Amino acid sequence: MTSIAQAPRGCADPLDVVYDVGLLDLDGVVYLGGSAIPGAAGALRNAEAAGMRLAYVTNNAFRTPAAIAALLTSFGVAATPDDVVTSAQAAARMVAERLPAGATVLVIGGSGLRQAVRHQGLRPVTSAADRPQAVIQGYSPDVSYPMLAEGALAVAAGALFVASNGDATLPSRRGRQPGNGSLIQVIATATGVRPLVAGKPEPPLHRESVLRTGAKHPLIVGDRLDTDIEAGSRVGADSMLVLTGVTSPAEAVLAPPFQRPVYLAEDLTGLLEPHPAVTSQDGGFGCRGWMARWDTDRLELTGGGERIDGLRALCAAAWADSLAAGAADGQVSGAADGHVTGESVRAALRRLDDTRLLRRLITARGGLPCMLFRMPGRAAREHGDRTGAVATMLRAFCPSCCR
Repeated sequence: MTSIAQAPRGCADPLDVVYDVGLLDLDGVVYLGGSAIPGAAGALRNAEAAGMRLAYVTNNAFRTPAAIAALLTSFGVAATPDDVVTSAQAAARMVAERLPAGATVLVIGGSGLRQAVRHQGLRPVTSAADRPQAVIQGYSPDVSYPMLAEGALAVAAGALFVASNGDATLPSRRGRQPGNGSLIQVIATATGVRPLVAGKPEPPLHRESVLRTGAKHPLIVGDRLDTDIEAGSRVGADSMLVLTGVTSPAEAVLAPPFQRPVYLAEDLTGLLEPHPAVTSQDGGFGCRGWMARWDTDRLELTGGGERIDGLRALCAAAWADSLAAGAADGQVSGAADGHVTGESVRAALRRLDDTRLLRRLITARGGLPCMLFRMPGRAAREHGDRTGAVATMLRAFCPSCCR
């Protein structure tokens, strides 16, 4: 089952009472690097209080569920190992469903993967000489050439090849580093055998999450289009994209059809509130105070209000254009891009950035950003040459005196 969002959906009730389980990604959603995302722990407590069960679903196969739960607890999020679902668990289940109990499995990865294999009644080994019936590979900083060589020998001899996830890169403070998706290419290239992949966006990890939580109507929450949101599209589950991680507003607007979220939110507080509907009128798409419409080959955004509502309007206009272009070309819905390019949406996205800058100015000035008018030179020095454009929006936001 697949699902393609034609526009961000509205919801009259808070999402935490509409969906029974929230399936949440971790890095970029609950925490970022080594720090908790502001407000995340409180939002999760409120969602649980409203009746939503929370599960933390990760492509990380290195850490055990207990280690992940301890990390979440350190960030102020109440979690137990039973609340954590990893790609290691999904991969181990894939192997167990294909081999008899007690089968030998050559494990290339960390303690989280070995524990998951044992939990499924399989026997981990480290050498091709043990004639393993499967090779299971997940990320670990300790993966070495001898491990990969043993895995390649076993796969070449006929062992089933399963990977925990296919993420090509791994974010770090120094930049993007090779992830498990890059490392599995060693065995795949050497043997000509492509692995079965368990992690997002492939369906097995979602299936594992549903089995472990008993979810009937889950909501996938994530910050990545190519894993979290695409996973929802592939299995027909609703998803919510948060902007606290790697995905920018521009990437959301330009998202290909199978990576378009059902809901958009600045952060996890999006679980606690209704979502406004996007309306179509006179060739444009409106959300609260914003209106997005095409002017020939350029997307324009007018009005004002919360940044996320402007983004909802922009996404609706951009996605509708690509869907219409795909239909006109006789392609699968949304296969063509129509007018939608980075250049065509640049000005509209810049207006969203101006909105964020303006709110920061209002907050910094105690709700009175009149200095933009009175001291334009100082404002430009402090906040850059976009201050003039920002100043034109004051009437929509100023608390009193500019109205």
